[in-house]
Amino acid sequence: MDESATSPGPRGDAHHASYVPRLSIAERDRRWSLIRERMAVEGLECLLIIGNDSHWDMGMANMRYVTHIGSKTDAIAIFPLEGEPIVWTQLRMQHIPSGSRYLHTQDWVRDIRPISGPAPIVGVLREKKYDRGKIGLVGMKSPIMTDIVPWSTYEYFRKGLPDATFVDATILVEYLRIIKSPEEIAMLEKAGGLARKMVDTLIASAEPGTKECELYANMIHTEISNGGEPVIFNLLSSGPVSGPAGNRHLLHGSEQPAVPSMRTLGMGDLVITEFHASWAGYLAAAEFSVFIGKAPGELKRIHDVSVQCLERLIEKMRPGNTLREVWEAEREPCYRAGMDFVELGFHGHGLASPEHPIVVYELGASDASPTMTGEKIGDLLIREDMVFGMNIDIHDPRWNKDVGLMLGDTLHVTKNGARLLVNIPLDFPQKALG
Repeated sequence: MDESATSPGPRGDAHHASYVPRLSIAERDRRWSLIRERMAVEGLECLLIIGNDSHWDMGMANMRYVTHIGSKTDAIAIFPLEGEPIVWTQLRMQHIPSGSRYLHTQDWVRDIRPISGPAPIVGVLREKKYDRGKIGLVGMKSPIMTDIVPWSTYEYFRKGLPDATFVDATILVEYLRIIKSPEEIAMLEKAGGLARKMVDTLIASAEPGTKECELYANMIHTEISNGGEPVIFNLLSSGPVSGPAGNRHLLHGSEQPAVPSMRTLGMGDLVITEFHASWAGYLAAAEFSVFIGKAPGELKRIHDVSVQCLERLIEKMRPGNTLREVWEAEREPCYRAGMDFVELGFHGHGLASPEHPIVVYELGASDASPTMTGEKIGDLLIREDMVFGMNIDIHDPRWNKDVGLMLGDTLHVTKNGARLLVNIPLDFPQKALG
C-alpha cells in the first residue's frame, strides 16, 4: 500500500489535499484487471457507473471502488473495456481554477469533468461508438437498498441511446468487493482504531448532567479530529431502564433526527449505540452500551449472554465453515438463556454497510426481507479476507420488553480464524458513580 495511505504528508503536489489517504496504483490495476475480465466474459463494452450520496454516502461505494472518487455531489463514470475511464463529478465552480481537487487526492483517474446532468455523458458514449453496444449499468445493490439509480437518469440514457443495450452490472462490482485486498484491510484497520477511540469517548462522556447531544458530538469529534471522514452514522438511544414499559426505545439505537436530543443523562440511564468510523471511505462498525450507575442484575445477565454470543461467533468465523454454522453457533447462547433479539448476526463490511452476505434477523421472520435473514445463503462458505460487522442486540422479555443491550465489533477473517479490528471492551459497561 502507498505510504500516504497510513502516514499523512504531501505527495507530489504540496496542496494540502495530498494529506488525504489513498490507495496505490497497484491496487487500482488489480481491481481494473478483475473488472475487465468479467466485462469481457459478459460482452460489455463499458460500464456506466452512477454514484450518489444516498444512504449515508453508500450509494457512492461502487464508484469509489472503481475510481477512488467518493464525491458528495454525485458522480457518473464511463469505465471502458479498453482505455482510460472518465468521471463527471463536482460542480463547475469546484473545478476552477485548476481542475477538480480529486486530481490531487487520487491518481487512478485523470480525466475528471464537471457534472452538469447526463447530456454530456450521452455525447461521449456516442463519440466512443458505445451507442450501439452493450453497456453495463452499475448502481448499488444492498440488502437494504437496491439499484440506487434515479429512474429519470436511467430513462435519459435509454432514450438518448435507443440502440444501446443496457444490462444490470451492479453485482459484477459488488461481488469483487466481498473479498478484501491487503490494502483494503489496512484501511479497515485504521477505521477500527478510530471506532475504538469513539467507544472510549462514549464511555468517558456518559456522565450524569451530560446532554445526549454533547455525548454524540464528542464521539463524532473524536472520529473527525483523528482523520476520519465526516460521514455521520450513529444510531444512538438513551433513557432510564426503570419505569413503565412501552415508552422507551432501548432495544436498538435511533437515527437522526430522533437523536441526538437535548435530553440530559442521569443515574439509572442506559446508552446504546451502533455507529461507523470511516477512514478513506472504509467503514468499521461497532455496537456498544453503557449504563450510568449500578446496573440491575438482569442487565448484567443480558451482557453475559451477549459476550457469549460474540465469542461463539469468533470461534466459528473461520474459512470453510458455512454461514449457517456461524449464525447457529452465535445464537445458541441466546436461545439457551431464554432471551430474544432484535438483530443477532453479521454482514459484510467495507465501503458500505451492509455488504453481501448478510444475516441479522431470525430465519423465516414474516416481517423481514429474505435478504436480511440468510434465506438461501446458509450453505455459502466463509472465505479468507472477508470482513464482517456483527450485530448483537439482545433483550430478556421476561424482565423488560423494551430494554436490551447492543454489542458488536468488526471482524477480519484470516486463514487462521477471526480477528477483531475495533476490540471493544468486553467488561460489563457500567459506570457506578457516587
